[in-house]
Amino acid sequence: MDPKNSNSENELLAVYDRTQEELEKMPVINKTKTVCPECKLIIDGIIYKDGDNVMIRKTCPEHGTFIEKYWEDYDFYSKMSTYAYNGRGFDNPNYQTNGENCPFDCGICERHKSHTGLANVVLTNRCHLSCWYCFFYAKEGEPIYEPSVDELDKLFRNLRAAKPIPANALQLTGGEPTMHPQIVEVIRRAKKAGFDQIQLNTTGINLGLNPQLAMDIKNAGCGTLYMSCDGVSARTNPKNYWEVPLALEASRKAKIGIVLVPTVIRGINDHELGALINFGLNNLDVIRAVNFQPVSLVGRMPKRDREKQRITIPGAIKEIEKQTNGVIKKEHWFSVPYTGGITKFIEALTGKFQYDLSIHFACGAGTYLILDKDDRIIPITEFLDAEGLINYLQETITEMEGKGRLMRKAIAVKAVMNIPKFIDKEKQPKSMNLGKMLMNIFLHHDFNSLGEFHNRTLFLGMMHFQDEYTYDINRVERCDIHYAMPDGEVLPFCTFNVFPEVYRDKIQKQYSIPADEWKKSHPNWDYKSDKYIRNVKELEQRPEFIKTYHNMIDYFALPVNGGKHVANFPNMAVIKEEAKA
Repeated sequence: MDPKNSNSENELLAVYDRTQEELEKMPVINKTKTVCPECKLIIDGIIYKDGDNVMIRKTCPEHGTFIEKYWEDYDFYSKMSTYAYNGRGFDNPNYQTNGENCPFDCGICERHKSHTGLANVVLTNRCHLSCWYCFFYAKEGEPIYEPSVDELDKLFRNLRAAKPIPANALQLTGGEPTMHPQIVEVIRRAKKAGFDQIQLNTTGINLGLNPQLAMDIKNAGCGTLYMSCDGVSARTNPKNYWEVPLALEASRKAKIGIVLVPTVIRGINDHELGALINFGLNNLDVIRAVNFQPVSLVGRMPKRDREKQRITIPGAIKEIEKQTNGVIKKEHWFSVPYTGGITKFIEALTGKFQYDLSIHFACGAGTYLILDKDDRIIPITEFLDAEGLINYLQETITEMEGKGRLMRKAIAVKAVMNIPKFIDKEKQPKSMNLGKMLMNIFLHHDFNSLGEFHNRTLFLGMMHFQDEYTYDINRVERCDIHYAMPDGEVLPFCTFNVFPEVYRDKIQKQYSIPADEWKKSHPNWDYKSDKYIRNVKELEQRPEFIKTYHNMIDYFALPVNGGKHVANFPNMAVIKEEAKA
């Protein structure tokens, strides 16, 4: 091993090797409830500062002390915490309880502080791949979960009945959702139920190989593919590296937007984060976002392996800054609940509840990149004083409190007219008038201009789901990514997936069909027949593959962006070499 790499690894792992005496001297940031990763006992958790790291530790009376990284940047953690707020939750929760046994009496209850921001509905547990880090798919001999269209329709109507804010964004997931034989009709039903945004959580393989299916789901109401893509090389993305170009082309023709979703694992693919962003910029006509997901290490694995593979939101952001040569900096990112200030401003103006994103500040982060007419990459906070703007809106909200509708509108108009003061016109992209766009949104609630904004930009997101080691009840009760269950319950993502034996697997098993029965009603089916077998040589010769990977521009290497290559930029020679391997 390279001595430099060895030293770097030792620094990363040092926080796991503290003595009890050292741990007790660490400054405590917060206290919470968590679980023992072994027996799932609800125990106390301490979130504390260790150098630049934010850590969580807990002690089970039977299984001892566990230490895990929570965030890899204390100052960034402190800044993001200033955007925290409690959402309004549900007026009609599943359970009229205060969640004393959280997370093991989940459903959702009165304790929950966020409404459904994104609803997940599982269409099938069948999948054509078998990825080692996947949350779940039907393995040999396991029962098949695949609800009928009518059963799914009940789930959609249940989600839309939530009060005071019905779910309006839906993700159809799996398994691989395109394997549901009635996927097009399922999307039609979801659209009819009233969902404004419908996205498909997919590998993109079936859509790339069958472009007509992409057209059909678009016409039925699906506007976005939430597409797994773990890297820009065969080594980091064996899942769908060869099929991504086909999915891009099919989506272009169908006019479906794509969100790339890399699962980030330290030491596996964290060296290609900048290259993935560059890939998005190369396909800005169809790729709307890259939403990085630091891996959730659910399940058993050797302790040292877990510690080596752990990467948190700040850890990934620091890698991006390094790999893009400082073009995208840590300072350009903001926490998801930052948007709450905008929501509250519109609520104060209109007097009506608005869809908001009140998740825990440590769960997600984001920023926007604009690729200007001269190919300059401009992060939005380079020309927008985001912090100053949100503070100003909060002052305006305070001023509007207790006023009548006309007076609130007058105060709001005055405030909106001052928004351009927070925009640096010299640094603002030539192709954009952000001040005008924000005025249209705030005063006229015209979100068409927001669509135009998205067409010129690449959103970068971070979403770090929890596991048994990082579990924090304060995060769970603010989760706004929810799963609709066949029994009518709604569960937070990190309850559904972290405790599969209690929720996901247990409940779905009740509504699944045993493998033998499924085989009888599907005589030509077996587990192997579901699995996709690729012809690499044939795929590499396709024009879509050559167009996508062989003709890529390194936007970061252009003089206007500093002239330095993004780390691990894949050129044609590298691709050919990796394909041989």
